[in-house]
Amino acid sequence: MLGNDVPFFWVSLFAYLIATLLYALDAAFPRRWFGKTALQVLIGGFISHTVALAVRYIATAHPPFVGMYEYASCLAWATVLFYLVLQFRHAAQGLGIFVSPVAFIVIVVASLFPKEMEHQLLPALQSYWLQIHVTLAVIGEGAFAVAFASSVMYLLKMRGADRLPSLEVLDDLTYRAIVVGYPLFTLGALFAGAIWAYKAWGRPWGWDPKEVGSLVIWLIYSAYLHARMTAGWRGKRSAILSILGFAAAIFSFISNLFVGGLHTYA
Repeated sequence: MLGNDVPFFWVSLFAYLIATLLYALDAAFPRRWFGKTALQVLIGGFISHTVALAVRYIATAHPPFVGMYEYASCLAWATVLFYLVLQFRHAAQGLGIFVSPVAFIVIVVASLFPKEMEHQLLPALQSYWLQIHVTLAVIGEGAFAVAFASSVMYLLKMRGADRLPSLEVLDDLTYRAIVVGYPLFTLGALFAGAIWAYKAWGRPWGWDPKEVGSLVIWLIYSAYLHARMTAGWRGKRSAILSILGFAAAIFSFISNLFVGGLHTYA
């Protein structure tokens, strides 16, 4: 049975689309009201998205990240959340033109998966360690999505794209996003994930494809931070590492569809 969260979900999907179009108009025909309205629409979509997740949470009595639909929906939500935090703390208005389409694409992907609610979870999923594991991991990946958007904009700016923030600003925003996302992902995907795996399957690590994917993501962002702090990497090389990290996150997300593993039941 589909829940009452679905109408709110569709409202957020179309709001992210409209915000994307308005940001594009703002870039092509700079008008103060384009960008301002785009941000307002994005906030409206985020509020509707939050309601959708809350309704689903209340209806199922568990956090809404069971299955591909719920996880992708949460990832889109976390991406917008982190962008809005950056926007209000660091005036990252220019990122909206790339963050909103990333959120829109992710939520469209979510819409392609079955939306039926799972009221009775498998025993392995009935653990608060799973809640910690997925919550921290998905918020960390939301931060990585914003870093990805900023990194793509950096490469476009290097090629002479006008009306984008400066290279210094984009590089700094990428770094800020990764600095926040990295510890969240580390604690959620690796540490809490290992504890949950031990309680669910009797071992903390078993080279499951999803576990390997999380390790690869962590290694890429570890390399990003290490290279920046010790070798002074900035600019293009850092942007490429950031893009590779998010590409690995996306591949890890869809890997269930191709390589199987213990995580496929979700």
